[in-house]
Amino acid sequence: MASFWAYRELLYFLVWRDAKVRYKQTVLGAAWAILQPFMAMVVFSIFFGKLAKMPSDGQPYPLFAFAALVPWTYFSTAVGNSAASLVGNQRLVTHVYFPRLLVPAAAVLTPLIDLLIALGMMLVIEVAWYRMLPPTALLMLPAFILLAALTALAAGIWLAALNVEYRDVRYVLPFAIQFWMFATPIAYPASLVPEQWRPLFGLNPMATVVEGFRWALLGTPLPSAMAYVSCAAVAVVLVAGLAYFRRMEGTFADVL
Repeated sequence: MASFWAYRELLYFLVWRDAKVRYKQTVLGAAWAILQPFMAMVVFSIFFGKLAKMPSDGQPYPLFAFAALVPWTYFSTAVGNSAASLVGNQRLVTHVYFPRLLVPAAAVLTPLIDLLIALGMMLVIEVAWYRMLPPTALLMLPAFILLAALTALAAGIWLAALNVEYRDVRYVLPFAIQFWMFATPIAYPASLVPEQWRPLFGLNPMATVVEGFRWALLGTPLPSAMAYVSCAAVAVVLVAGLAYFRRMEGTFADVL
């Protein structure tokens, strides 16, 4: 961690570089940060809200879905970018010495900019269109953003290291992310899960993140039992991932 801190300026540079490249030569630019979860919200509202009549904990379904899609869009983007980060920065990794952990960490931090933009849009829709004021629990939202970032980092460092050795990861990852999305209460509330199974449901940390966003933004029930399990699961996966990454770090330049 001391070497990681010593190279913090490089981390800032990598985040800034990725942020500029992300929307370079695009027509809509940063508006894509809003359009991605917004268009997904429209699709979810039509098929799950209108046709399937999915419950939404007493909240308007578009807001219910959007509050979940904002963190999920961040997470899926961060994990995908992090998994491909070492291979995508092959020249940098093979020619310059620095803590390799900075590369997947930057890939996780960069999409936070999009998350904040989409979150601002969410609050505008909630206040201006639905005439609803966010609850005081909004002050706790940074804690769930942190949990989302740590979850993405925990998964990302595993996948980044594995992707160097096994390039099959890039083919498997889209299917894994899609499966993970359906295992996360985005289109449906966690209240549909039986009470006795909810702590086990917390083994998916994104379930707690999604329900935490809804609690902070809309005042839905707080996922307290799930939160403890999710925090423990993230801690275990992150520590194990860091150990595996450090063990494989010396081979990255040779394999790449």
